[in-house]
Amino acid sequence: MATKPESDSPKMDAADLWREETFTDRKVGMIRRLLPVKLDGSIDPSRKAAFLGEASLMTAGGSLPLSFEIPAESLEQAVAGYAEAVERAFAEAVNELNELRRRAATQIVIPQGGASGLSGPGGGLPSGGVGKLKL
Repeated sequence: MATKPESDSPKMDAADLWREETFTDRKVGMIRRLLPVKLDGSIDPSRKAAFLGEASLMTAGGSLPLSFEIPAESLEQAVAGYAEAVERAFAEAVNELNELRRRAATQIVIPQGGASGLSGPGGGLPSGGVGKLKL
């Protein structure tokens, strides 16, 4: 059995390393602060920290995790901006779900026999064949 060459192996980018810290109020969600670090683990002052929020959207199909950026320069700003950022992420997720539903509703599923049997006995669809829409 052939193996992939090592050049296809995933490699960490030593110039783009981050240390992660997690903050939560144990009620609403979490904020992750990503601190840029150098290869030796020390803070890299040439890059800014990033703040990511996490929450769960309850849907009929179960919990949908949301992960989103929070524009902020400090943890205090990230906490203050959490609500607005989660609302924006929620709206984007709902729009994306609606788009996926719209696309799924417009896809035509061809019966397993393929399109070749569309003119069955007496014309029209073969007996037992029904056009279906994938929902």
